[in-house]
Amino acid sequence: MTIPALLLAAFAGPALAERMAAPEGAAAYIIAPADGATVTSPVTVVFGLRGMGVAPAGVEQEGTGHHHLLIDIEPEALDLDAALPADDHVRHFGGGQTETSLELAPGAHTLRLLLGDMNHVPFDPPVVSEEITVTVE
Repeated sequence: MTIPALLLAAFAGPALAERMAAPEGAAAYIIAPADGATVTSPVTVVFGLRGMGVAPAGVEQEGTGHHHLLIDIEPEALDLDAALPADDHVRHFGGGQTETSLELAPGAHTLRLLLGDMNHVPFDPPVVSEEITVTVE
């Protein structure tokens, strides 16, 4: 490979990330709050995972990943072939956390979990929970 080709490969960006295969039957789900719940802020969100284990970002261990909480955004709006962004709509839990206390503005909000590998890249197929809706008073 030529030097320009090596440089291009090195700096081509996250779109070149290779997605890891998700274990068959793996499923993420939100334990709490319940879909349709009326809550007050801060909202405690408890994460669930079946068929896989949880490991912090950067830890390479087969059959594990870490949670990302999608707030008011659909997974289809994200580039699932790249590391997930960290912003107000995508919260990272790279420490291996399985719950959080979340400040949300009053009104209706959608929440969904998306599991990422050691590099924050979603699995293939994505391990994503059902969407829930909560109303913050």
